[in-house]
Amino acid sequence: MAGTPEFTTRPELAGTFGMAASTHWLASAAGMAVLEKGGNAFDAAVAMGFVLQVVEPHLNGPGGEVPIIGHDARRGETFVVCGQGSAPAAATPEAFTSLGLDLVPGSGLLAATVPGAFGAWLLTLREYGTLPLREVLSYAIGYAAAGFPLVPAISWAIASVADIFTTHWHSSAEVYLAGGGVPAPGTLFANAALAATYQRILDEAEAASADREEQIEAARVAWYDGFVAEEIAQFAQTEVMDVTLRRHRGLLSYDDLAGWRARLETPVTYDYAGLTVCKTGPWGQGPVFLQQLALLSGYDLAAMDPGSARYVHLVTEAAKLAYADREAWYGDPDFADVPLAELLSPAYNDARRTLIGEGASGDLIAGEPAGRTAALPAFATESLRAGEGESRGASGADGQRASGDPGLDPATGEPLGRSARLRGPGAQARRGDTCHLDVADRWGNMVTATPSGGWLQSSPVIPALGFCLGTRAQMFALEPGLPTTIAPGKRPRTTLTPTLALRACDGSPYLAFGTPGGDQQDQWTLHFFLRHVHHGMNLQQAIDFPAFHSAHMPSSFYPRESQPRRLDIESRFSPEVIEDLRERGHDVAVQPAWSLGRVSAVSRHEGVLRAAANPRGMQGYAAGR
Repeated sequence: MAGTPEFTTRPELAGTFGMAASTHWLASAAGMAVLEKGGNAFDAAVAMGFVLQVVEPHLNGPGGEVPIIGHDARRGETFVVCGQGSAPAAATPEAFTSLGLDLVPGSGLLAATVPGAFGAWLLTLREYGTLPLREVLSYAIGYAAAGFPLVPAISWAIASVADIFTTHWHSSAEVYLAGGGVPAPGTLFANAALAATYQRILDEAEAASADREEQIEAARVAWYDGFVAEEIAQFAQTEVMDVTLRRHRGLLSYDDLAGWRARLETPVTYDYAGLTVCKTGPWGQGPVFLQQLALLSGYDLAAMDPGSARYVHLVTEAAKLAYADREAWYGDPDFADVPLAELLSPAYNDARRTLIGEGASGDLIAGEPAGRTAALPAFATESLRAGEGESRGASGADGQRASGDPGLDPATGEPLGRSARLRGPGAQARRGDTCHLDVADRWGNMVTATPSGGWLQSSPVIPALGFCLGTRAQMFALEPGLPTTIAPGKRPRTTLTPTLALRACDGSPYLAFGTPGGDQQDQWTLHFFLRHVHHGMNLQQAIDFPAFHSAHMPSSFYPRESQPRRLDIESRFSPEVIEDLRERGHDVAVQPAWSLGRVSAVSRHEGVLRAAANPRGMQGYAAGR
């Protein structure tokens, strides 16, 4: 399997007016509608973000979070909006260990952080958008009130937790089992409580002022200081059954919400192949993408067949080294001293590159930047030792694993086998995945965002609001002294990681892209990027090309397992390549032909805008003209 594929599942779109791509066609259509009304890329992205909360409730929700990376052509500014909410003031290691826990649970209320997505979208709209709140929120309100057709994955997600809803999470049953059973795919589904929540926010904002920016601020206050915060804080005191098979109250309080703000940050960057690649700070896993580039910069990737065993092996082994550093060094830089400059330095990566051999490594080898000694959490080292040869569950259509998520067989639409290690509410459910969106407009603005969290299967619905809280705190460690040790006000080291690339010569935006997929995000997007940059594939060809990823590194999700040498690879790779990889020592798990990755992307070059979206999962789409 060599060379660039001639066939693509759909065309790469090209035009000059605007492009919107996302993991759901309704969000992409809403984004284009905003562009057609004269809104810019940021207005469109905000509208898309709110629509995704409604039409993909199994993949994200209002109680979740979002990192956003954008380039404002008017200001010549590239920025990150951090929409990752922080841990509650009561969230200390002792708060969990006193309950007999050694990990933060993956479902229920204990793992809730401040819902950051709402504040992040409003900050983006206020600072970089042009339209009033009504113009971007109306699409989400419309779909929540009048309904939208369910994609099959939502029905399957509801079915997987139906027993939990009826037995323990009755408020969720009232929303998702309102007809007395699991709604069938294609059913028109509405969430009246959520529609009412957003309508009330809009009404309060418009009653507060006729000024656009003052309305946006009034909406923020309604969420973080007003009725939404009050309902969240009250519900968090409810005792809720979670994955531990015990009932726990949440730690989130009104003061936690009132004291939180989304914030603007400078991206972390790395120059590669004539592009400046921009990522979030190490409160997300984003810099691991840059570390992989730094390691791979020592090889002539353009001379290699991207479908060859040598190429797959090399990229996989580089990923293992970069992700080992993620486990040892990444965390909220407000609390941890993260040595990013050293981790991305030529000397450090020259030394690390020597660890890549011809065989598959079974170790998790963190580096020692500036001579510092790496410390790994116990779940990383213990699981690595105990997990040699164990299965964490096959990766399915959305690449999920480890946390009880079976994934979906795209050929049959049925869930793949689940891990037997998990128990209780949220255990047999599919762990919520993630959404993604990208937008480029005719003025040279570009934005990319990866919303996630607040999944319908993660926590009970708050009755008065119509949505549930997130569980992102499960990514913290409870051991003291680590960059990811939980602490009040600290951001968990999330897996959410959009990417924006500028032309290094003049700083103009060239490419924005991302994918759902938890720990796999910075593998799937890296493969897309390398195929485009080194092998001349257009956006759609690079997305459609057969995919793979390593499952060697510890999962960021409860119960934080590892599976040494595991390599998931689509069956479209040749049998010879698969056998070669096994001979190199990889534990190769062949997955269905179109099952790994959900990348979407937009680009801008010489005045032409382009876009592409993933056929895997059968719901992502791009739109543009």
